[in-house]
Amino acid sequence: IWHMIGHLQRNKVKFIAPFVSLIHAVDSIKLLKEINKRAAQNNRKIDCLLQVHIAKEETKFGFGIHEVKDALLDTLSFKNISIIGLMGMATFTDDHNQIKEEFESLKTVFDSIKNDKITTLSMGMSGDYPLAIEQGGTMVRIGSAIFGNRN
Repeated sequence: IWHMIGHLQRNKVKFIAPFVSLIHAVDSIKLLKEINKRAAQNNRKIDCLLQVHIAKEETKFGFGIHEVKDALLDTLSFKNISIIGLMGMATFTDDHNQIKEEFESLKTVFDSIKNDKITTLSMGMSGDYPLAIEQGGTMVRIGSAIFGNRN
């Protein structure tokens, strides 16, 4: 089972659509439209997580906290994708209170949209996953803890 983790450009979707099971960081309606199109071409349905911008950093991507419900409504006509949850990355900082607040804000949005299909809350990476789990995360991304830091 293959997951696409990280920022995905629309022009790269065609390369992963034949086999990807879950795309973690869907950050725009334009990207969702492209995933839907490429999934249809491959006679597939692809699970996606909406990336929500919770960090205090401009370098992060995602829907605004208040855009999530509208984005879900925009996807109702897409037959070849399934939104199964939300994903967010906290600010890269040692301030645990800030990270906790950011995870709490994502959990609040998640709780407001959670249903029998939307069940995944992906937050937390190698450096902050204990806080993410404490705040209700159901999926963590801990590649660095397993494979070591990137070179």
